[in-house]
Order: sequence, then C-alpha cells, then structure tokens
Amino acid sequence: MAGLEISLGVIILLVFLALAFDFMNGFHDAANSIATIVSTRVLKPGQAVLWAAFFNAVAYFIFELKVAGTIGKGTIDANIVDHYVVFGALIGAIAWNIITWYYGIPSSSSHALVGGLVGAALAKSGPSSLVWAGVGKIVAFIFIAPLLGFVMGAILMVIVSWLCNRQTPRKVDRLFRRLQLLSAAAYSLGHGGNDAQKTIGIIWMLLIAAGLSSGNDGVPGWVVASCYTAMGLGTMFGGWRIVRTMGQKITKLNQPRGFAANSAGAATLFLATALGIPVSTTHTITGAIMGVGSTGGIRKVRWNVAGGIVWAWILTIPATALIAAIAWWLGRMLF
Repeated sequence: MAGLEISLGVIILLVFLALAFDFMNGFHDAANSIATIVSTRVLKPGQAVLWAAFFNAVAYFIFELKVAGTIGKGTIDANIVDHYVVFGALIGAIAWNIITWYYGIPSSSSHALVGGLVGAALAKSGPSSLVWAGVGKIVAFIFIAPLLGFVMGAILMVIVSWLCNRQTPRKVDRLFRRLQLLSAAAYSLGHGGNDAQKTIGIIWMLLIAAGLSSGNDGVPGWVVASCYTAMGLGTMFGGWRIVRTMGQKITKLNQPRGFAANSAGAATLFLATALGIPVSTTHTITGAIMGVGSTGGIRKVRWNVAGGIVWAWILTIPATALIAAIAWWLGRMLF
C-alpha cells in the first residue's frame, strides 16, 4: 500500500492516543490480574499492581507478535486504513473504556478496539472493508474464551479440592498463598502478551498507511517497547472500581479458588496468544471465576451480576463501532 500524505504532527498525535489507550487498557484491566490476590488478601493492593505490572512487561520477552499481526492485517482491509480510521477506532475504544470503568463494569478493552476498527472501517468503505474471517474468529472467541476459562476453572477447582481433602485449613492456606502468587504472575504474563499486542497492531497499521513501515519489515522495536511500557504503567495505577466486582461480587473467593481461577485464565490466554487470536482477558478471567464458583453449587455464583457483565460483552463491539463511526466523521472535519 502506498504511503498517504499524513503530517508528522498527526502521526505523533495518533501514536500518543494509541499509547493512551494502551495505558487505559492496563488501568482498566488491572482488576483481571489482581482481583483474586487482593480479595483473598494474599497481597495488598499496591503490592498487587506492582506484581501484575512487572509480569505484564516481562511478556515482551516471551510471546511472538501473532496477535499484533491479526489486529494489523486480519481485521480490516489494510488498503483502507488512514489516520481517520485509526483516530475513529481509538476514540471509540477509549470512550467505551471510560464509560465502563466509571460504572465498574468488567468489559473488554480488546473488543472495544476491534469494535472501533470495525465501526471506522464501515463508516469509510462499508462491509467490504472488513476481513470477515478475522472478525468472525474474534467474535467466536467472545464465547469460546470464557467457556474455556469456565471449564478449566471448574476442573482445576475439583482437582484442588480432591488433593487438599485431607489437609488442614492452615496448611492449605499457606500453600495456596504462594501458589496464588505464581498463578497471578502467569495470568499477568498472558494479559501482557495478548492485550499489549493489540495496540502494537494499530500503531503498525498507522505507520504502514503513512509509508513509514512495511508489512514485510516487521513491527519496529520502539513500537513494541512503548506499548508494553504503557500497559505496565497503566496496570500500576490500577482500576479499583472493577476489582471489587471481579474479586467478590461474582462469587466468594479464597486462596485455592483464586489459584484455580488465575491458572485457568492464564492457560486460556497462553493458548489464544499462541494461535494469534485477540481475546478478552476480562471475559476469560470472568468465565474462570464463574467456573470455580460453580463447583460449590449453582447458588455460589451470583448469576445476576454475571448476567450484567455478559450484556456488557454483547454490547461492546456494537457500541464502540457506533462511537468510532461518529469519531471518524469528526476526524474528517478536524484533520
């Protein structure tokens, strides 16, 4: 694709806007990584966010950039991408994150960004601008990721209960306080590996559209480093409104349950990232928490709270697509 005439000032503005989204992603999704270890009092909130932020950043050295490739080239037609499309997508995603953070709703930053891209692309070029195979895969994992989390969370909890059946509560508590730290670290790795790559993908889109990079050259190193840094910093500031919903409102967690939920969520994220599929870390950990809670009986899960979260999942892509389409139109007037 030939480079477009985009001023350097506009490119810098959009890169900073993308990094602001990445920071907000870490801020908004901090609860995913730390809700279980905070609610079970394994770590204090300040310690927990530092723990999560560190492993968010370590993911930079572990995962390939397959998810970034899916966002950059597998969601919308790269030939229609310009600064207006990127602007619309980012504004749609940021606006939705602010709305859901304010109301303490654990929604998906990932699907907010995908919805933003879809809305901006539709506003510019209509349905033919979408890569339907990529969009379909992402939409399918709205249901598959939490289902995998639910099943693995339930299975792990049954195994943990069986192994600890004859152990004293004191011994179980001491063991799983340590194990929960490891499972939270693994989940934070998965979160950093999957979520930071989405912003990498959208900045890469912008650079290719401006003729400053090529799809064949790979992602510039400064883009990767800045995105992982922004997400780590966002996680350090945390999103405390959402921690309470994730850690206590869905189901009551203790150390073994927290370990099982984080481990199931981490396994799901590792699998999705290896396949290059952008999934929602929020959906994944929510499904895992519900799966863990369900092993104690159906009534142990507050299904009305879970139902409200599911509605947020369903509305995220349409809502952000609408906001992004409006932002695309405004961007045409501003730039």
